[in-house]
Amino acid sequence: MRGAITQPYLWISARRNLHSLNMSLTSILSAEAIENAVKDCQAPDSFCYKKFFQLCGLSQKSPQEVKDVFRIIDEDNSGFIEEAELKFFLQRFFPGARTLTEKEIKSLLTAADDDSDGRIGVDEFQTMVFS
Repeated sequence: MRGAITQPYLWISARRNLHSLNMSLTSILSAEAIENAVKDCQAPDSFCYKKFFQLCGLSQKSPQEVKDVFRIIDEDNSGFIEEAELKFFLQRFFPGARTLTEKEIKSLLTAADDDSDGRIGVDEFQTMVFS
């Protein structure tokens, strides 16, 4: 199909743009670890936050580094990761990655949202990462 964007092209393009689009994230986590973590959950409904945080190396980072990652994911700088931001969770780590499914979003919220306010605060995020 002429002019179609293929999956391999997306991965190559994403790798090229990873440093320019998410320089601060790759200053905390290795680009290779991020890529491996994202590739591990390419299929819809295959995202497991514990495995993802382990593969990308986030669960081995300091509390301050986890806070820094939280700030990157919190795209609107509200101090919380809301449901709308969770949809693009993987893309914050790796441009060109798929969006999370509704099922994955609900699962992530259920796991992290200790106070049931429908959003994830920095302390809740840290608890989830280190669990």
